[in-house]
Amino acid sequence: MAHGTIGGRGPRRRRRRAPGPAVSLLTRRGALLEHVLWIGGPPGAGKTTVARRLARRHGLRRYASDAHSWEHRERAVRDGVPAAVRFEALTREQLRAAPVEDRLAMTLQRERGPMTIDDLRALPASPLIVAEGTQVLPGMLPPGSRAVWLLPSPRVRRARLGARRGARGVPEVYLKMGEEIAAELDESDAPRLVVDDLTVEQTVAEVERFFAKELAEGPRARTVQERRELLRWANLADVERYHAFYSRPWNRVRIEDAVRSFACECGHPECEAEVALPVLRFPPSRTSVLAEGHRASAAGAESGSGQRGW
Repeated sequence: MAHGTIGGRGPRRRRRRAPGPAVSLLTRRGALLEHVLWIGGPPGAGKTTVARRLARRHGLRRYASDAHSWEHRERAVRDGVPAAVRFEALTREQLRAAPVEDRLAMTLQRERGPMTIDDLRALPASPLIVAEGTQVLPGMLPPGSRAVWLLPSPRVRRARLGARRGARGVPEVYLKMGEEIAAELDESDAPRLVVDDLTVEQTVAEVERFFAKELAEGPRARTVQERRELLRWANLADVERYHAFYSRPWNRVRIEDAVRSFACECGHPECEAEVALPVLRFPPSRTSVLAEGHRASAAGAESGSGQRGW
């Protein structure tokens, strides 16, 4: 497959039938998740970056799997999933010493797929949702799902993860997970985009072309207020994630000392700014998270014209 070209036939879309008198269109869309655009791929593929830009630019709800990882872990522990229970019982030293196959099982990669489906079915069917995560795999998706997988080569994947993690090094489990995802894709005809030679903007453009029909038909957020509410929803999911993470007994960082980055909530389609804030000082709903010099403004945001609205 040529780099920068989305290949694979992908899942065939079932012919749509008119819903019966007791089934509304939104009910049907919600059950089959026809309003969800899926982006999968291994760690280091660029899923989060692409999904963030698509959501900003087109007025979509962004479901980031990382933001729900600890919630999913707690759900798995309640359900008695052995790998989840073991993860919580191990010290970090014991976890690092475990065989990579055991550590991969403890990522709950397989278990989190159905949980993600449940999460998305609980959300409104409007606007469209762009959902990304390593657990997005061909076998977990409802019939007719519109999905694409971003696929860097092993060399590029290792280089990207190394640049991201710096002196901490690349966890072996991330590399193993990438191998497993690539192997599952090789056994399917799922659409995938080889991203080795692509810039971020080129990758976004290819994914936009792939989802062009869905993005044109919508529904999408149109007003500044709608966009800001979607950004606040995503930020609050991150706040909950950080509270769950820093509350772990093995975590040596106090939540009182935790500073994390959150998306600017100015609502402009082309804004990519992030704001570093102490987790415990995340503002209440009536106060927007705004990058320096940005403001919640309607200028350019209604049409996505690219005019500065901050």
